[in-house]
Amino acid sequence: MNTGIKDTIDKLKAGLDISDAELALLVRETGENYLRECADKVRRENYSDKVFLRGLIEFTNYCKNDCYYCGIRKSNIFSQRYRLSQEQILDCCKEGYELGFRTFVLQGGEDPYFTDDRICSIVSAIKKAYPDCAVTLSTGEKEYCSYKRFFEAGAERYLLRHETADPVHYRKLHPESLSLEHRKECLFNLKSIGYQVGSGFMVGSPFQTTSNIVEDLRFLQKLQPDMIGIGPFVAHSQTPFASCPNGSLALTLRLISILRLMFPYALIPSTTALGTIHPRGRELGLKAGANVVMPNLSPVDVRKKYELYDNKICTGEESAQCRSCLEARIVSAGYKAVTDRGDVVPH
Repeated sequence: MNTGIKDTIDKLKAGLDISDAELALLVRETGENYLRECADKVRRENYSDKVFLRGLIEFTNYCKNDCYYCGIRKSNIFSQRYRLSQEQILDCCKEGYELGFRTFVLQGGEDPYFTDDRICSIVSAIKKAYPDCAVTLSTGEKEYCSYKRFFEAGAERYLLRHETADPVHYRKLHPESLSLEHRKECLFNLKSIGYQVGSGFMVGSPFQTTSNIVEDLRFLQKLQPDMIGIGPFVAHSQTPFASCPNGSLALTLRLISILRLMFPYALIPSTTALGTIHPRGRELGLKAGANVVMPNLSPVDVRKKYELYDNKICTGEESAQCRSCLEARIVSAGYKAVTDRGDVVPH
């Protein structure tokens, strides 16, 4: 590792500003061992050895959008669509609560069936049954008034990846009906309402350049999210990008470490996509600075249907198996699984 890279990592670790050129150098070049060691030290200073478990409920795979990279895009006529009822969602929460989870993440496509009234009813029911639990929503782009209603119903956190902060790159990944400016507006609306906000981007998405990634990191600095989710692009056979190569494991891990140094307080998941491209991908993500994993609480009979990309792992396990497997992986990586709400540290 050359001196310039080490000096740049040290500056980032110390909370100092670095130039776009220095940031691009970190994104492109090696130096993983030192970068990872620094990221792990910073993460332990803020969260010790804790890895937070979030119970993931994928409640609908209907989507009105047609993003070119996504397996549940509306043009995928081969997708077996499903929706969970409120009762089914509450059953998932019941099972998760008994397994120790104190955060539930409701994730779905942008499904018009789930109106504001239905989402509010679901959130309110979860909060009534489990008042000590946090509810996180990940249901896409909405208007300010909708987000405000969800918040008033009891949702505290919202995940909305920006996917790419560059408008030219964004247009290559999305149809004309979608707007990067609107997506960014949604994120700032969520912050102004009072949510703990999560954003992030795909690593290695088609047409992505190093300068795109630098722009993503700068946008995150502007947003200052509480949660940052990145994962490698993984192709789906029923999308226009079916033949594109998957994102790089090494680059994803490097970016997790960079994000940990840039955002010491952040909750950063080690994603299922990492585990999909490498058998120990999630453990490597934790060692790189991630501190969240999301075991799947969805009913087993729908898990394979929520297929954002091909070969998604953990689709056949019961919830208890999924949790047990992830907990063992966390311990093997040298950390401790915890099931409390895991709120972000002050920043």
